[in-house]
Amino acid sequence: MTDAALDVQLPIETERLVLRAHRMGDLDDLAAFHGDPAVVRYVPWPVRDRAATEEALRAKLAQTELRAHGQWLVLGVELRETGHVIGEVLLKWASDRQGEVGFAFAREHQGRGYAAEAATAMLRLGFDHLGFHRVCAVVIDGNEASGRLLGRLGFRQEARHVDGVLFKGDWATQLVFAMLEDEWRRARPRG
Repeated sequence: MTDAALDVQLPIETERLVLRAHRMGDLDDLAAFHGDPAVVRYVPWPVRDRAATEEALRAKLAQTELRAHGQWLVLGVELRETGHVIGEVLLKWASDRQGEVGFAFAREHQGRGYAAEAATAMLRLGFDHLGFHRVCAVVIDGNEASGRLLGRLGFRQEARHVDGVLFKGDWATQLVFAMLEDEWRRARPRG
């Protein structure tokens, strides 16, 4: 893989979800969970009011391609049953054949397997379609739910960076999880 743009075909559909480019019509759904302190406690952005959520959404409208290292693909996670956006899932093209995955979901939709379903779809995109060799995820220590989810997906914890990042005004410990392409293939044999 070279530093040429990666071909991402959208939307990505799963059993219960549609992972798609954001639209301005997503504002109400996003504002509901971007403004929830329990949801944003472990994500990089602060609690957002409607205006700040709209500003962030405008930026997300352009995050639908991976043209260069360092770019994030940011997709709305739409629940098929209702047509509402219940979360977001992200895939970063970190460097040659390496990625990073992230996710955030509205509190009322947590614990139902939606994050696992969406993250699995992003891993499939990264490993099976984009040719990634390694995908990592970085979690702030204390975010036990995300750590457990990554473990269920087949990630292993590789590192613990004590006070490794200034996060929301305080030093925080980062946990680095990763999965290699051959680990992905062994966990999900093709049939």
